[in-house]
Amino acid sequence: MEPTRTNGLPLLIYDGDCGFCSYWIRYWNKLTGDRVVYEPYQEAAACYPHIPVTAFQGAIQYVAPDGKVASAAEASFLTLSHADGKGFWLTLYRKLPGFAAISEWVYALIAAHRTFFHRLSLLLWGKDHVPPCYDLVSGLFLRGLGLIYLFAFASFGVQAMGLIGSQGILPLSDFIDVLRTNLGAERYWFLPMVFWLNSSDTAINAVCWAGVALSALLVGNVLPRLCLFLLYALYLSLVYAGQTFMSYQWDIFLVETGFLALVLSVSRTSGICLLRWLLFRFMFMSGAVKILSGDPNWANLSALSYHFLTQPLPTPLAWYAAQSSATTLTFLTGLTFFIELVLPFLIFFPRRPRFVAAFGMLLLEFCIFLTGNYNFFNLQTMLLCLPLFDDAALKSILPQRLTQMLLSRTPGNMPSRFVRSAIGAMAALIVFCSVVQMDMRFGNRPPMAAIAIDQAIEPLRIVNTYGLFAVMTTKRKEIIIEGSNDGVVWKEYSFPYKPGDVRRAPLWNIPHQPRLDWQMWFAALESPQQIPWFSHFLQLILENSPPVMALLEYNPFPDKPPVYVRARFYDYTYASAEDKEKGIWWNRRLLGLYFPAVSLSSGK
Repeated sequence: MEPTRTNGLPLLIYDGDCGFCSYWIRYWNKLTGDRVVYEPYQEAAACYPHIPVTAFQGAIQYVAPDGKVASAAEASFLTLSHADGKGFWLTLYRKLPGFAAISEWVYALIAAHRTFFHRLSLLLWGKDHVPPCYDLVSGLFLRGLGLIYLFAFASFGVQAMGLIGSQGILPLSDFIDVLRTNLGAERYWFLPMVFWLNSSDTAINAVCWAGVALSALLVGNVLPRLCLFLLYALYLSLVYAGQTFMSYQWDIFLVETGFLALVLSVSRTSGICLLRWLLFRFMFMSGAVKILSGDPNWANLSALSYHFLTQPLPTPLAWYAAQSSATTLTFLTGLTFFIELVLPFLIFFPRRPRFVAAFGMLLLEFCIFLTGNYNFFNLQTMLLCLPLFDDAALKSILPQRLTQMLLSRTPGNMPSRFVRSAIGAMAALIVFCSVVQMDMRFGNRPPMAAIAIDQAIEPLRIVNTYGLFAVMTTKRKEIIIEGSNDGVVWKEYSFPYKPGDVRRAPLWNIPHQPRLDWQMWFAALESPQQIPWFSHFLQLILENSPPVMALLEYNPFPDKPPVYVRARFYDYTYASAEDKEKGIWWNRRLLGLYFPAVSLSSGK
């Protein structure tokens, strides 16, 4: 056949009677566009009498413009080399020892079982398999992340003065002074934050509310790359400045997600792949640590028999979940393991199994969302399931007008070769360091050079270790703080969300995180001597510090602070159904003193 017949383009000849061939030729045609001509051999064979009909029936044939012919796996890779980003397959075929032989063996295997692989293709990719596009996914993801950032900055902003302000529990200015005294210039790298420039209350508020403003701009898709960079820098600053109150996994989870979102805004493919890898690590390691911890409650599937009672801030629905039968709770514990340990591997499968993984993880996060107050954490994890879908899937469920509006405001991104290379190198570094961290989590010892690389970028928090609920708490202990003017009559302070009054039902606080309430839950797991901030917190109560009192729900001494303050230890359990009908949600039993009575005059 003369090249003019195909206008000088390469020609791929396939078996038009083969369902598997036709299925993938339609897909390749969408990948390569008008750069390759496709014809069934039933129409093109007459132009190539030197190629036997049996060759056409046995394998695809690639005819180059110069007349050279290639078949089978080589023909596949030659065809794909005309699609954007697919040329590496041909390079591997020609340069990597053994790759060509393996490729031809796989091709022959598939060719010998075309009917089976056609059905498998329909199962894994669907009837109309199109090249995946993530413009709509990216646009929705970045806007959703903007909302998560907004919740996070606003939530911390309304508490910041009481937590790390100059009159707060852990003043940032004191923290900065200690760091300056004990660290040299390396402090700027070990704790990268904008507060090295200014650590005043004004600076803290400026960072929090600038974060809120930038988040709103990101939701509106205004200067998204600039907003993402600044949001990453500002929230990383708060993570370090917040000290104990910003030491939760979801805070570094948000930092890492925010950085990968910045990558997504530059390169769709790299960003989607890295976000999927993050979701895999987060979910899989959450399941793995439960096994690695050796906790018998996870091993015997009884963990959820305690979880709904002992989690930090249960919702009202947690009481009802705790009433489930032992059989139901055992089944749900096993299902949790399945979702966390098995489904994450489907993230690396074709689109339909990937959708199964997404729906399973969404189900788990939704159930946690209903029964536990985990601020923006579950919302962020649900958002991370979005990159498991593609534009075609979203278009099938979203209103057409909405998709058109989102796509019209989502700029395409075709980074330069230099930028693609830089992002590729960064992606390789992130994957490498995350594998090092996972290897160490499993008790192994990677090479020192690998550990050094991981530690070198650790301050940036772009790669982190995850794993939730490794050990299940089986008792709910609560610290109740009391004040008195005479040491005889004591009045309780109450917190906005943590259990206190037995008649108060658990409350909802999603997406807000009351960080002092959370720290009180952790404090109950340790002695006060192990918690440096606790005694200072009591001192500030004795002073009626306005920023700290604003973190509490009720101050029984609003006009004049008490002379004494103490903390008592209680064991809390859920009330019975009969008591709940009377308005009593909790039972509590005094265990003793957690912190003895102190006063300002005692010097403690």
